[in-house]
Amino acid sequence: MEVVTLDCRGLACPQPVIQTKDALEQGAMRIEVIVDNEASKDNITRFARSRSCAIEWHALEGGSFQLILQAGETPAAHPFDPADYACPVSPGSGLVYVISSDSMGRGSDELGWALLQTYLRTIAEVEPLPTKILFYNGGVKLVTEGSGALDALQQLQASGVEILACGTCLDFFQLKSAIQVGHISNMHEIMTAMSEADKVVSPL
Repeated sequence: MEVVTLDCRGLACPQPVIQTKDALEQGAMRIEVIVDNEASKDNITRFARSRSCAIEWHALEGGSFQLILQAGETPAAHPFDPADYACPVSPGSGLVYVISSDSMGRGSDELGWALLQTYLRTIAEVEPLPTKILFYNGGVKLVTEGSGALDALQQLQASGVEILACGTCLDFFQLKSAIQVGHISNMHEIMTAMSEADKVVSPL
């Protein structure tokens, strides 16, 4: 059976529910919806049950959720009001660090690599902690084998800091199998994290 996939990460309520509703009304029998917050997960679950759909969900890395809806043979015809699925306005995403290179500053690449690892190890000592650290281009080397910042990044992750590494960049450097911390991300998620941040900091 064909599965319709809806990536609703970054969308404000009630948009994830509206997209799910549209897919059902277009005849989709099995729908996979990916959202990035509890409110959207709960709203889609509630909507699916109102339409007699079977539903299950799974937590993904980075605080996202995967929901699988299976349409019923005789879906219920409840009135639909988008206001029923509105969410409170979410607060800003705090401080976000962006690491877009494997060297800090200009002059010596060897010195820049050492400085950048020290920079990452120092983040935990400075308040406030970031909500996310984004790695792309050569910066993805910091989350892979050989990085002297792995222990510090793993501790930050354990403290609730979300670590995102560009999947395209890992592929380019042939490092996807070497990632040791964080989760593999994409440009949509990286751009969303930057646009929603209260403040973005880069050491480069």
